[in-house]
Order: sequence, then C-alpha cells, then structure tokens
Amino acid sequence: MEPVMRFSRRLAAVLLAAPLAVPVAMAHPAKAPSTVNRVTITRDEWGIAHVSGQTDADAVYGMIYAQAEDDFPRIERNYLVNLGRLSEAEGESAIWQDLRQRLFIDPERLKADYAQSPLWLRKLMQAWADGLNAWLADHPKAKPLVLTHFEPWMALSFSEGSIGGDIERVPLSQLQAFYDHKQVAMTASERGLIWQEPKGSNGIAIAPSRTKDGHALLLINPHTSFFFRSELQMTSREGLNAYGAVTWGQFFIYQGFNAHAGWMHTSSGIDNVDEFAETLVDTPTGAKGYRYGGQIRPLAENTITLRYRRPDGTMASRDFTTWASHHGPIVREEGGKWIAFALMNRPVAALEQSYLRTKTRDLSEFLKVAERKANSSNNTIFADDKGEIAYLHPQFVPIRDTRFDYTKPVDGSDPATDWRGLHALDTLPSVLNPKNGWAFNTNNAPWTAAGADSPKKTDYPVYMDELGENPRGPHAEKVLGERRDFTLPGLIAAAYDPWLPAFEHLLPPLFDAAASDPGNADRQAAIALLKGWDKRWSAGSTATTLAVNWGEALWAKRGDHPDPEDDSTSVWDWMERHASPAQRLAALDEAIARLKGDFGDWRVPWGDMNRYQRNDGAIDQVFSDAKPSTPIPFASARWGSLASFGAKRYPGTKRYYGTSGNSFVAAVEFGPRVTARAVSIGGESNDPASPHFADQVDRYATGDLRPVHFWPDDLAAHTTSTRILIRR
Repeated sequence: MEPVMRFSRRLAAVLLAAPLAVPVAMAHPAKAPSTVNRVTITRDEWGIAHVSGQTDADAVYGMIYAQAEDDFPRIERNYLVNLGRLSEAEGESAIWQDLRQRLFIDPERLKADYAQSPLWLRKLMQAWADGLNAWLADHPKAKPLVLTHFEPWMALSFSEGSIGGDIERVPLSQLQAFYDHKQVAMTASERGLIWQEPKGSNGIAIAPSRTKDGHALLLINPHTSFFFRSELQMTSREGLNAYGAVTWGQFFIYQGFNAHAGWMHTSSGIDNVDEFAETLVDTPTGAKGYRYGGQIRPLAENTITLRYRRPDGTMASRDFTTWASHHGPIVREEGGKWIAFALMNRPVAALEQSYLRTKTRDLSEFLKVAERKANSSNNTIFADDKGEIAYLHPQFVPIRDTRFDYTKPVDGSDPATDWRGLHALDTLPSVLNPKNGWAFNTNNAPWTAAGADSPKKTDYPVYMDELGENPRGPHAEKVLGERRDFTLPGLIAAAYDPWLPAFEHLLPPLFDAAASDPGNADRQAAIALLKGWDKRWSAGSTATTLAVNWGEALWAKRGDHPDPEDDSTSVWDWMERHASPAQRLAALDEAIARLKGDFGDWRVPWGDMNRYQRNDGAIDQVFSDAKPSTPIPFASARWGSLASFGAKRYPGTKRYYGTSGNSFVAAVEFGPRVTARAVSIGGESNDPASPHFADQVDRYATGDLRPVHFWPDDLAAHTTSTRILIRR
C-alpha cells in the first residue's frame, strides 16, 4: 500500500496549500435595479463569439444569447431532454425517455434547490434565463418547439455532464416493461449486440520536462456527436476569462482553458451507479413496502404526469405512479424483486463545480473546487502555467463493501450493501505531476495514465474502473513515449497520428486462417494487401477501407454466434480470442463482396468511402451519396485512432458518413502568454446560409488547427463584427 500512501500525502499537501476557491462575484453586492450593464459579443473571422461583460452574470447573459444566435434548436432540445419534456415535441415515442429523466429530475425539487442556492449562483442562473428570453423576444420569428420561456431553475436540470450519462444506463425497454405492466424485450443495442461507436474523448497533458520550450501543453479532444458543443470565450471584470467548448445551453466552459490553466474531461470507466434489488412486503396500512434489515420501510409513492404531442399536433397526457426506496427510484423488475437505481443527483454542487473550475488558476485551486465531489463520470486531464499536470479520477465515488459484486443488482434488504459516504480525493487513483512528464486518458483505466508513475490497480477497489484498456491507450503511450521535445505543432501531430493498433492484434489470426484456406483470387489479393499494410490510415489507403469493412463484418458475427463460455460484450474479447477461422474468412469474403457491389472494385481508397456531409441544420440529418461531401482520412476510435471519426452507411448510401468523434479539438501551450490552436467540425453556425456553417471542415480533415484569438490585441486584428447588448 506504500504507493497509495505516498500519493495521498502529495494530494493532501496540494489541497492544504490551496485557498478556498470562491467566485469573485460573491464579494459584490447585488446589482441595483436601475443599473444598466453593457455586454459585448465580438465575432472573429470564424464566427467564434468572444463575450465580455462587467460581471460574471453579464458574461453568462451574453454567452447564452450568442449560443442562441448560433443554434437555438439544440439548446431547446437539450433542455427538453433534461427536463423530461421531449415527448411534448416528438410525441409519445419519447415518453419513456421522459419518464426515466423525471424519476430523477423533479421540477419542484429544482425550484427549491434554486431558492436555496448561494446568491452568486442564483445571479448566474437568472442571467442565463434572461439571456435566452431576451433572444426569444428579439427574434419573434423563431419558432420554439415547446420552450417559449426559460426560468432560472431550469439550468439545474443540466448542471454537469455525468447526470445524463448516468441516467442513460437505465434500459428504456425494461423501464417500459415495469411501468406499462407488460413484457418488453431488451433491444439489441441494450444487450450490446450491435455495432456502436465508442463514446468518449482523448486528453493529454505534457509537463515542461518533455517540451522544447519548457511550457506545459494540453490536448483537448472530445469525441462527441457532431455539433454537440459551441466554441466561445467569456470574460468579465470579476476574474472570468475562459475559452473552449460549451455544451449547447450550458453557461460554463465544459472543456477549455483560461489564462493560467486548462482542463479536459473524458468519460470514465468508473462504476458509479448501482442497482439494489428490493424485497417487497406489505405494510400494515396496505401500502407497498420493502425489507431493510429488520425493518419494513414504505416505498415512496409519487405521480408523474407527462404531456405528449399527438400526430395531429394536439396535446395529451399520461399519469404514472412511481415508487422509490431510499436507494433510488424503481426502474425495473428482475427475479421477483424491484430494482432501485442509485446515482449522483446533486445539481447545485455540480453546477457550482462546473462553473468555478473555469476560474481556477492552478492545480491546487482546481482540486479545492473538486472537493464538492459532484463529478461522477468524467476523468479530467489538467495543465497550468506553473508547469503542473494531472490526471484526476471522478470525485463522486461512493464507498462500497467489496464483498459484493456491484456490477449486478445487490441485495437492497442487506444494510451492508448501502453506500457508506464518498471517497476522499486522496484515496482516488489520480496522478499529480508524474515524474515521467505526461498524463493522458482515452476513456481507458487509470492504470496507465502516466506510464510507470500510474496508480496500481491492486491498491484500489474494483469499482474504480470496469472497462479496462482500449486500443487508443497503447497508441497514446506510444506517441507520448517517443519524444521529449514536444511543441504545440508536435502535440497536434501526435493527436492525428494515423496508427490503428487494433489491427496489429486482429489481422494475424486472419492471416493464419487464410494460410489454411487461401480461397479465390480476390481473397488471396486481399490478404496480400493487408499483409503489406502499415496499419495506418490515409485518404488514399485501400487497405484501411478493406480492414475496417472486414472488422465490422466480423463484429456482426459476434451477435449471431455468441460464445457460451464468454458473456463479455467486449469486441476485443470475442474478435481476438473466440472468432473461428471460418468466421474470420467469411467476414473477409463479405467485405470484398460488399465493396465490389457498391463500388465495382473492393480496392476503394478510404477517403472515397469515409466522408463528412452536412446538408442542412437538422439535428437528425439525412445523408445522400448524390450530395457534396468531404473525404476524411482518419478512422473510428474503435480501431485505436486517436483522431476519431465515427462513420457508417445509412439507408440508401454506399459511402460512410460521420456523425461523431473529433468534434472540437484544441491544443494549448501555457507559456508566459497562453496560446492555442483549435478547430470545430463544420463551423460555428447551424444556419446553412451562414459563412460559418462549413468553413472549418477542410482544416478539420487535415488537422490544420486555426489560431485561437484569446487575447484582446489579437482579437482586435481579427474582428468581423461587434454587438452591444444592454442588460438591465
């Protein structure tokens, strides 16, 4: 246990050295009703909004107004999802998604939370609502689907990235089965039997010891659905000056940097949600109850009313009687037990943490903010201008009894299965200022986050990670370990390194199978091509096209022929260890036939098949081979590509079209004056008539990140428009 103790003392020393991180706005009195504040929205040549105001609240007002200018439909949709009101726009088909959300998000609870929030936070939420309502008032031709007025408390429904992700682990089919009182089969997607693009991101921090100029570097590389976030800057005279990616509708920079520090969040493999199997018993009053130790406790009963849009446009509603134990709401039934679902639901603390970290100046301040323990599903990669770097594990980690297997429902009647508070930060597998000079995360386990300086898996409870390694992990280790003279361009080049390490492991068994069964001329030529391939993507690579199509065809066979000895849904477990030689060869033949049928020849350059297309501003786009598109040379994260492009065929298409992966990418250098380069896929605006609808796609495809205009003197030389808003 010595490595843990050594790390704990290091983290404790940093925390003790940190001042209490509070927003500067807390020291200022409330604004007088007669005060008029000016908010400035300056747009650069890429349409990026640089918002400045007197106070933090002014900056929030301006940045959400600017977001609405760029893409109000995505703002509205995010809040329809997070408020549990999507069926009011999309109809009864969305009602189970809404019910799942409303089991955890109660508007009345959020209103009470808002009323009890600290004054500085209420000011920000009020400014947020004021900014959106001002935009709606200024744009009477805008046609919201549902939300025609925003209230400040609504911001608490979407306060931290993990709450949505955690809720989504409740299978909708089984929620419907329970509350609709009928059998509903789990979908193939819920069972993990269909091809799914990995969800996640890359983050890399490099210490001065490994950089040419002695400055820390940070890579910000979220892999999200395209057009998921806005890129902007927000500043105030109260110490706010943050730049980066903002999830549509939120009022804080989610992944970005300020003049001194930067932060990148990656989805974690931590097990931070649990299911408790409740034993039902009758109570003396006839109400439903459940057993807990020697007690019989009543289940909390509630009625949730959901409105939904009928096909003719009129509205209807459904009432649901829901139940919850002290573990959480009931989401399904299994083996005669009702299953309660426990997750983090701390909206005020989460919103505080999400906002306050954007104003931190170094690692100690960042950790002080993290003491709120309201981040449950995101790792963090951090760097600052003091040369500090870190990998931080999620801070909301319940303490559990490791005698129990929490990957399955545990016995809710046994008090020993309950959560026992939260882990202290210095007991988490984080890494501060590792001696090796770099830290990274690719949604893999923390056990390789800093090479030899990484936490040791055996020193921590098993629930700290349940996903293990992925192909991007060894890829990141390789590019980081190869040099000690990183520069900003060198970091960008590493982020676009074309190696696809998964095929280093997947192809040899195929070659072995082909040696015993060489097949026809096409198969022999295909094997020869793959044997000569360097496992690196490029737009002109026909081997990349063949390998990807083969890999996907092989994965599809995992669902058709599950191995009874292996219940893992891991693509690598099955493809590397369990697929038969016949299945490997059949997948190759299928890939060859599919490519020949679609393109006339199976030797198809990757860029001819792998494309980016944006036809309109629709959230759910329809793709067409007949419409213009752009070749993309990089590939899916599934194969270990650091630069990720999640693409597939769509109805009526022969080409692949991407919808997720590299979305916003930024590389930051923390010198005496912070500098950065960035790119957002397509552009900043959702309006097809805007020059910023598709003006960054060529830079995106080539990895030619554009300069970020962070400093006022630089921005002044690249300003294309300035707008003044008057906020009363």
